[in-house]
Amino acid sequence: PLPKITAGEVMNPRVLTVRENISVRELAAFLTENEITGAPVVNSVGKMVGVVSVTDIADSIAEGAEVTMGRRKNPWRKDELRGRASPDELRSMHVDNPGPPVQQIMTPTVFTVPAKTPVSKIAQTMISGRIHRLFVTRLGRIVGIVTALDLLKLLVKMK
Repeated sequence: PLPKITAGEVMNPRVLTVRENISVRELAAFLTENEITGAPVVNSVGKMVGVVSVTDIADSIAEGAEVTMGRRKNPWRKDELRGRASPDELRSMHVDNPGPPVQQIMTPTVFTVPAKTPVSKIAQTMISGRIHRLFVTRLGRIVGIVTALDLLKLLVKMK
């Protein structure tokens, strides 16, 4: 069994957000520049209204959208963005047209957990919700993020 480690102990307190009105091209640049696969979406007053990820970009394959990945220029293909592209290709991703605003492709459901939530519960929530990130709250405010990678790092440390 996992030790009684909590969300507050494994979370990353640096939560990068995107505005709901930026384009898919701007989102792709933001994610690759920060080497992350997703981010919470905030509205004009800073309220979290959803979550957006590389998977959402792949799912938004819009009319005629193309992406340049590395040296290849192909029509935007879901399978390349859904884990088959190498990390170097994702870093070099460039969307050739702006695409729709993030608010049209984001997932409006945001999963949050209190900072005192045990990591075993976080893992169960990620599995049952088929999600890769949870936002950690303390007194109703977002104070961090826990990703699937954070949980894997914890397992390696326990070894």
